[in-house]
Order: sequence, then structure tokens, then C-alpha cells
Amino acid sequence: MEMKVPAPLLSVVVIGRNEGARLVRCLNSVKGMDDPGGAVEIIYVDSASTDDSREAALALGARVVPVTSSRPTAALGRNAGWRIAQGRFVLFLDGDTILDPRFVAEALGEFAGDIAVVFGNRREIRPQASIYNRVLDLDWISPGGFADYCGGDALMRREALEAVEGYDETLIAGEEPEMCRRMRALGWKILHLDRPMTGHDLAMTQWSQYWRRAVRTGYAYAQVSERFRGSGLPFWEFEAAHNRKTSLAQAALVAIVLASSLVTRSGWPILAALVFFLLLAWRTARRVAWKSPSFSTRFCYGMHSHLQQLPIFIGQLKYLRDRRKGRTRGLIEYKEAAQ
Repeated sequence: MEMKVPAPLLSVVVIGRNEGARLVRCLNSVKGMDDPGGAVEIIYVDSASTDDSREAALALGARVVPVTSSRPTAALGRNAGWRIAQGRFVLFLDGDTILDPRFVAEALGEFAGDIAVVFGNRREIRPQASIYNRVLDLDWISPGGFADYCGGDALMRREALEAVEGYDETLIAGEEPEMCRRMRALGWKILHLDRPMTGHDLAMTQWSQYWRRAVRTGYAYAQVSERFRGSGLPFWEFEAAHNRKTSLAQAALVAIVLASSLVTRSGWPILAALVFFLLLAWRTARRVAWKSPSFSTRFCYGMHSHLQQLPIFIGQLKYLRDRRKGRTRGLIEYKEAAQ
């Protein structure tokens, strides 16, 4: 008589594309986590990698699901993973992360009542590797408690995923916040625990990568906010509008400064604008004192918060142009393949 194997408690869905050694590190961290109190299955969803990611995942005992699409997205990969998963809970991870060994065992106990998603703190593994890593590390820090949405790394009830039919595969970014918005509309809650969850390897060393990441953010702002505009639970509408106003104000200021400098044949207007920008960065650094004890890091973060407005605005314009032309854009990638 054949014995029926019980369904696992937890399914870990890891998505990746050309992650190389980062993927091996991620899967090893999953295998090394504390016992969650039940069986665990590991699923790796590969988006057309050209390296040996699939072979490496198989060697580490993961079930490999290849996804081939002319328009690969994170949403497509995550849906492919959770829909074949058997666990009552699904942990989503990106292939460039390292799982904290205690997170899952501790977080499972938080799923009471209408809690659909539990997530913890994501931090950069190598914040000193570049100024971009150091500054964007602070982007991951948010207060604990109930939240509007989670990021890519999160532990979810399968029941909640089924209720909203998973991620929206038409989105090239912002798929987690958008899905959480639909969950909250059904009465589910998103809980952020102020404890370690994952380490992340941003691997950003170039301005062009920083620019593309911000453009992708703007594209998501425009696409997602438009979807829920006028609803009883609007989403990202304030952020999108604030970015448009800020970017136009910045452009107007630059034009006035340059015109003044030409008319007066003086560099004083440019110097005054630079001082004004530094004062704005200083004010932001003071406001986010809770994110880091390092003032220099917070000051750089303050500069980032203003510098990113232009590429975010360009991302919004790209979405509006694509919508007008009826064009579907592919994934905006900023990370280089791992060596």
C-alpha cells in the first residue's frame, strides 16, 4: 500500500535570472534555516538564465521551474512558483538574498486572524561596497507594525494568495505593493516585524544602474497609481503626484538659475542653488535620524532622495508614452549578471 506523503508546511519560492554564486548562497541559507515545525519544499523559478543557475539549484535539492517568456517579470516567476507549491505558507525570496535562519520559525507564529503577509527587515550585505549600496540600504528600513505593503521577500498565507489570484503579471515593477493593496481591500493585513529577515546584494556600482532603478520605480508609480485612481482605496497616487510636482519645480529652478547666471555673468546663482540643495539634503538627514546613527550616510541618503526625482519622473513619462502607444514594456533591469 502506497503511503501518502503529507503536504509541506512551507514552500520556499526563489526567483532568479543569472544570479550565479548569489543563488547558491541563497539556497544554502534556506537549507540552513531553523526548523519551522514542518516539512519544507524549495522551488527555484528561473527566468531564462544563460549561466548554470538551474543546474546549481538542482544540485542543492530544489525543484526547478523554468519560465520562458518574451516579457519575463518577477510577478510571472513568483506566480509560477506558488501555483505549483504545496505548502500552507509560501516564503518568497529573490535569488540575490540570504535568509536569516530564525526568521521563518519566528514569523509563522504571527499568522493569527486576518494576517496575510509577514515580513521582516531586509538589509544590504555589503553596504560599503559602493556609495549606492550604502545609501540604498536605508531604503529598506521602515517602522515595525501593520504596513500597506511588503517587498519581494515575504512570508504569505497560501489562502490569501489564492483569494487575490496572485501577482499581476502585467506589471514590470511594484507587483508586491499592488497585490498587497488588493489583499487589504479584502480585509487582509500586512505585518512588518522589526527583526532580521534577509540580507540583500544590490551589487550596484554604476550611476547608470542607479538611474535605471529609479526609472523603474517611476514606471511602477504611474502604472499602479492609475489603476486604483478614484477607488475607495487609492494607492501610490500621492507619491506619483508628489514626484511630478517636485521634478517640475526642480526643472524650473535649474532653468532660472542658469538664466540668472547668464544674465549676470556670474556663478553666484549656481553656488546659491548648490547651497540650497545641500540644505535640503541636510534637512532630510535630520528627519531620518532613526534609520542610521551615521550622519554622513544619512546626508548622502538626503541627496539621493532629491536626485532620484528626475529619473522617477522620466519613468512616469515612459509609462504614459507606452500607454498612449499601446506598447507593452519589458523588464527594466539594472543589475549585472553574477560572475
